[in-house]
Amino acid sequence: MDAASPVLRVDNIAKGFPGVRALKGVSFTVPAGTVHGLLGENGAGKSTFIKILGGDYRADEGTITMGGTPFSPATVKEAMAAGIAVVHQELQLVPELTVGENLTLGRFPNRGGIVSFRALHERAESALAAVGGGIGSRTKVARLSIGQRQMVEIAKAVMEDAKVIALDEPTSSLSANESDVLFRLIDSLRARGKIILYVSHRLDEVFRLCDGATVLRDGHVAAHFASMAGVTRDEIVRRMVGREIKDIWGWRARQLREEVLAVRDLSGARLPAPASFSIAAGEILGFFGLVGAGRSELLRLVYGADMRQGGTVTLAGEPVVATPKGAIGVGLVMCPEDRKADGIVQGRSVAENIVISTRRHFSRFGLIDSAREASVANGFIEKLRVRTPSRKQDIVNLSGGNQQKTILARWLAEPALKVLLVDEPTRGIDVGAKAEIYAILYDLAEKGLAVGVVSSELPEVMGICDRILVMREGRVVAEFLRGSFDEHAILAAALPGDHDP
Repeated sequence: MDAASPVLRVDNIAKGFPGVRALKGVSFTVPAGTVHGLLGENGAGKSTFIKILGGDYRADEGTITMGGTPFSPATVKEAMAAGIAVVHQELQLVPELTVGENLTLGRFPNRGGIVSFRALHERAESALAAVGGGIGSRTKVARLSIGQRQMVEIAKAVMEDAKVIALDEPTSSLSANESDVLFRLIDSLRARGKIILYVSHRLDEVFRLCDGATVLRDGHVAAHFASMAGVTRDEIVRRMVGREIKDIWGWRARQLREEVLAVRDLSGARLPAPASFSIAAGEILGFFGLVGAGRSELLRLVYGADMRQGGTVTLAGEPVVATPKGAIGVGLVMCPEDRKADGIVQGRSVAENIVISTRRHFSRFGLIDSAREASVANGFIEKLRVRTPSRKQDIVNLSGGNQQKTILARWLAEPALKVLLVDEPTRGIDVGAKAEIYAILYDLAEKGLAVGVVSSELPEVMGICDRILVMREGRVVAEFLRGSFDEHAILAAALPGDHDP
């Protein structure tokens, strides 16, 4: 095997953080020209390993070799120079720069210190063409959807011509068409002798793409499959979570009560047609559609995060002020799609992230009751089974699933809570944590809350919702009751066309 296509070998890699041992003697081998799945629950150690490979962290013990040569990057730049490219789940782009500038950041083509923007965009357009999607090099990243930004990150890895490309939940924000483009690109990279490390909770993708897989659980290797031949979905899930999960959805019938949230003819700059819907107490209402259908835009208008151009939002018959503060004040809250940018408060502890919106209830005469805050935070950490060494742990050190639970805890701590809107509640979250989050939503609905759920995964909305609204091109185009859920009919309603399904 030539030097351009080395074998990746991982031997006894260990990594610890204060209060937690993230990796414990991880070992596996990946041949050149293969796609290898890296699987496990949130907190199993997948992202930690990827960050060691990409130069973000240094391993405490063990070695990584490529083609027999030891490899231990101290920085991301060293990893890139050695042929490693990592596309993280949490995107790392500069919104105010163009796509081309992001792709060539740190490597601007220049002559005599003068940047050649023509050469810069020519290089970028070539990489963008490889991933498809019709994204222009001169477009500002701030104007792109999350799915488009994900494709830009992947284009960056392709531009590097890396030997090893690690993709961490690469389809979590992609449409079906964008995912198909990505899968074809991965197939072509494998044919060129590249090693692809594929981190995903979507097991259908793993079986579609991967030649082999390694399963991590609690920081150690729970299983290593050199080949996927004969491996079943149930076996992977069992190795991931250490137990059987028969029905991930666990839907429970509930008695629906009076209408709580009423939205009438709501419109905004990014929602071309007025939208109307309602949610009853005890109901879980799903919003399904393709990426760009307007689901997130609708929830942001309801919550007051985006400016409304028309229409009304009422809660228990009373108008809701069109600002997040106004919404929170009457018990209407939202968990956003992008946890990193809009959900968690980075650099703050788990406890601070839980109490940040309810701190007004823990103060008197300007003094905060720290003991009460700590008690509330600890209570929700225990209740929602947030996996953290302590309430003082920095939120960024938690897995995606535990960050999501922390955001949920923030709103459950709100005494006035009546309506919970959640946008992509299980994006990038493992099967075990998904089941736990669904159980939380059911518990809330059974207590009389109205719950609205946006999801790109049709099985998810069909699995947990009492009713589904389908959106297409910024419009609500169909409604399905639980007894009439039909996968083909729902998908047909979501697909662009000249007539209603």
